[in-house]
Amino acid sequence: MKLQVQKTLLATLLGASLLSGCAPLVVGGAVVTGMVAVDRRTSGTQLEDQAIEIKVAAAVSKELGDRVNLNVTSYNRRVLLTGEVRNEADRSRATLLAQSQENVREVINDLAIGPPSSLSQRTKDSVTTGQVKAAFVDAKDLQASAVKVVTERGIVYLMGRVTAREAQRATDIARGIRGVVKVVRVFEDISEEELKRLSQPPLSR
Repeated sequence: MKLQVQKTLLATLLGASLLSGCAPLVVGGAVVTGMVAVDRRTSGTQLEDQAIEIKVAAAVSKELGDRVNLNVTSYNRRVLLTGEVRNEADRSRATLLAQSQENVREVINDLAIGPPSSLSQRTKDSVTTGQVKAAFVDAKDLQASAVKVVTERGIVYLMGRVTAREAQRATDIARGIRGVVKVVRVFEDISEEELKRLSQPPLSR
């Protein structure tokens, strides 16, 4: 099942981070230890999101097994399910299993009904995700770390807490990447005023 190794590794790192107080940073499937430099979630919410991803993946895998090819992404306790599933009944069951996990406040189920994507397609998706992230970094008018990028079958999903201006800018950039079939926005809207507050440096003690 896709991401099984990554989820196991995350579980190990999550336990270690809870003891050390240092949250692991996941970038493009690779895990880098250290505190996240810029994130519009609290450190507690970031850890919650990592735990949610692990628990949802485990619950769905335990019941549906190889009937689903699953990718779980949680941002601010909103869970995005992507990948493939065999039928509508299993798709609905995956939603219920995700919703039943602690701290999950919303589930966005975009599982496609059909056979699992090929290794070549997954490789292309990983490349696309990297290209979108790189384009965000190059854009001087966008805070790249504020947008989480997931790609499945050429469809790019964008998650994060962003303003309407940032949402449109990120969407336009992603649409301009070669090979992108569609861009799906899974954003939470914030105001420009809230963005200014979130961008304030922490007070020194």
